Amino acid sequence: MEYAGIITLEPGKRSGKPCIRGLRITVYDVLEYLASGMSHAEILAEFPYLVEEDILACLAFAADRERRVELLSV
Repeated sequence: MEYAGIITLEPGKRSGKPCIRGLRITVYDVLEYLASGMSHAEILAEFPYLVEEDILACLAFAADRERRVELLSV
């Protein structure tokens, strides 16, 4: 999934952490909710301004970041 345009970085928002569509919810927030056992449906119900593509973009962003870290360590 292409996450460009969904995941945004703004220095003055949430200390420059990657956020979803310029909102104040970060990629890390969503990943923590998923890791704690929340389903996609539960996250979307809790945050009605999010859509399924936002959650998938967070996962794609995390996978891409992990891939880059792996490449740097080789």
